[in-house]
Amino acid sequence: MSRFRMYPSHPQRSALLEQCGHARSVWNLAVEQWSMWTRDKTATPGYVEQAKQLTEARAAFDWLRAGSQTVQQQALRDFDQAVRNFYAGTHRRPRWRKAGLHEGFRIVGPQASRIVKLSRKWAAVNVPKVGWVRFRLSRAIPAAKSYRVTFDRAGRWHLAFAVIPSPIPAPGTGEVVGVDRGVTVSAALSTGELLTCPGLSATEQARLKHLQRRLSRCRRGSTRRQRVKAAIATLSARAVDRRKDWVEKTSTDLARRFDVIRVEDLRIASMTRRPKPKPDPEQPGTYLPNRRRAKAGLNRGILANGWGLLVQRLEHKAAGRVEKVNPAYTSQTCSVCGHRAPDNRESQAVFRCTACGHQANADVNAAANIAAGRAVSARRETPARVSPKREPQLATST
Repeated sequence: MSRFRMYPSHPQRSALLEQCGHARSVWNLAVEQWSMWTRDKTATPGYVEQAKQLTEARAAFDWLRAGSQTVQQQALRDFDQAVRNFYAGTHRRPRWRKAGLHEGFRIVGPQASRIVKLSRKWAAVNVPKVGWVRFRLSRAIPAAKSYRVTFDRAGRWHLAFAVIPSPIPAPGTGEVVGVDRGVTVSAALSTGELLTCPGLSATEQARLKHLQRRLSRCRRGSTRRQRVKAAIATLSARAVDRRKDWVEKTSTDLARRFDVIRVEDLRIASMTRRPKPKPDPEQPGTYLPNRRRAKAGLNRGILANGWGLLVQRLEHKAAGRVEKVNPAYTSQTCSVCGHRAPDNRESQAVFRCTACGHQANADVNAAANIAAGRAVSARRETPARVSPKREPQLATST
């Protein structure tokens, strides 16, 4: 998806926000109709029936008729496709859209190609009921049949074209690389490279903490609270932009340098889930410590390093060349002799094999195991788990 920064005027911003509100209202009405279905009722109305209802609603309500029918009908089409994707098992259940959080609408059809180049750095797009809106030409405009206008919490407008970029061709060298993702080191390669995802600086983190404390003291609904929330959103958007930029550059570099990219098969959604409360059996109504603060810090570290986004972009750019390896015991196995023991890893950064004495960075050693695919075979290298009957067979096979 190619995204461009939009710079609408003040009247155009109000018109764009109004279009976003119309699209969100139509979407939420469709969600309400769909969620009210039960087994004893008939099927909920589809897109054709909902389009007829939209026509009747536009004739009855002036605020809805003031908006673009193209934007509102497209919201119904998007909802219909979201329901189909949900029943197909490829996407999540369609949810409600909230004001200030889900601001945007999509344009499909001939109007999506109404773009005029103003200069070498600027162009304009004709948005229905809004007019010509300028946007920055940061890259070449793709030949897309649709575009989406979005408004984030940092106050920025973006124009995104729905295009599927072609994958990056393999270099043909036959090289294989293993990628170990971590919190201290974002990505460690089997070649010995340590990559770190940039985040907020120390000064920006101190300012973020100061703003969060101010937010806790602001009265709900006040103008000062809105200003503080906007400042926090600006810092958060800055961190997200840096993370996405790092992911794009790293994934492109790996796809161009290596033929096969092996990563750990991690379930990030389960790993970042908050711990369940532990009831105290001796004192009903109270709970035991479950280390939720430490787990919350770990979850923030995992999400801040873009584990899932990195693999997702690798699968897009190096299609068919990304292999997922079982992550079991990759950090405890020696990449030289294959010996596995918990004592091999002395600390978070130091790995020293107790059998052969091999010493290396712990993350690089794990990445080498991932590149070699030793995660699965490491289970049978522990003497305590090998039965006596199979010892001669393993000795002859090695």
